[in-house]
Amino acid sequence: MLSPAQDKPIILTGDRPTGPLHLGHYAGSLRNRVALQRSHRQYVLIADSQALTDNADDPDKVKRNVIEVALDYLAVGIDPSETTICLQSALPALAELSLLYLNFVTVARLERNPTVKAEIQMRGFARDIPAGFLCYPVAQAADITAFRASVVPVGEDQAPMIEQTNEIVRRINRQVGRELLPEADAMIPTTGRLPGIDGRAKMSKSLGNSIALSASPDEIREAVRRMYTDPGHVRASDPGRVEGNVVFTYLDAFDEDQAEVEDLKTRYRAGGLGDVVVKKRLEDILQALLAPIRERRYLLAQDQSHVLAELRKGTERAKQVTQATLDEIKAGLGLFSF
Repeated sequence: MLSPAQDKPIILTGDRPTGPLHLGHYAGSLRNRVALQRSHRQYVLIADSQALTDNADDPDKVKRNVIEVALDYLAVGIDPSETTICLQSALPALAELSLLYLNFVTVARLERNPTVKAEIQMRGFARDIPAGFLCYPVAQAADITAFRASVVPVGEDQAPMIEQTNEIVRRINRQVGRELLPEADAMIPTTGRLPGIDGRAKMSKSLGNSIALSASPDEIREAVRRMYTDPGHVRASDPGRVEGNVVFTYLDAFDEDQAEVEDLKTRYRAGGLGDVVVKKRLEDILQALLAPIRERRYLLAQDQSHVLAELRKGTERAKQVTQATLDEIKAGLGLFSF
């Protein structure tokens, strides 16, 4: 049973189910969700509708990965008795709110959104932009406001999405004549986006540069062996660069002994410390981190009906919350609700 406390701040977060989650998700959001679930009323949304904005040609991929993402959530310690885990496409109020909000934002404003502009360029859409993709900020605003979230954990590059949500909130509040919806604050994680093991800015399964939360010991070992370090650090005696060195970036993110990490950086910069040594330290840390997650995930996967039952229960709770918000907004706008 979820905590009945109503004075906790409401937090909304989630993921697109386009593949199993990886270390980048863990560093950027998952471990924070575990920590925040007792201090906040937390909703975690599996955004399958949103995933279709650029995967509409393969909807089965999205469906397959709903269970994979749910397994990852439970395996890392997100507790369905503390956190409501729900499925976006099964919450009809979100789609209806998106349609309503489209009347309170212009196409020009959507095209100016820095996050949308960057994503359009990265995907090479040019003018062939799927309408659902262009309107993604509006759908995200619907998600956030439907749960009345006041806190939304996002990467720094997603902060413009929160600002666009707040613009819509202000428009709605002015229209209904009262503070019906709260504005949301972006919670930027202290750990920045984790790069891929090849040093690219983005970790992605499709790029082959990620480490899945379900990775086997051999897969972890191989991934660490392949990690980008400093191309100029040919011999252990050579001075090395720490900046841009993926191994040290991961040590910053996952090594609990940061004093020792700083000492390793000093020695690496001075020369006399080989990549093998720092990679071995990182491998040991990642093996210890992922082993219990992998084992819990394996056990949970043996009874997927239980996982689906938890997802169904969370979605039913979320349906009541989001429908109540929709009804209040429609009433405030003078629309009928039968």
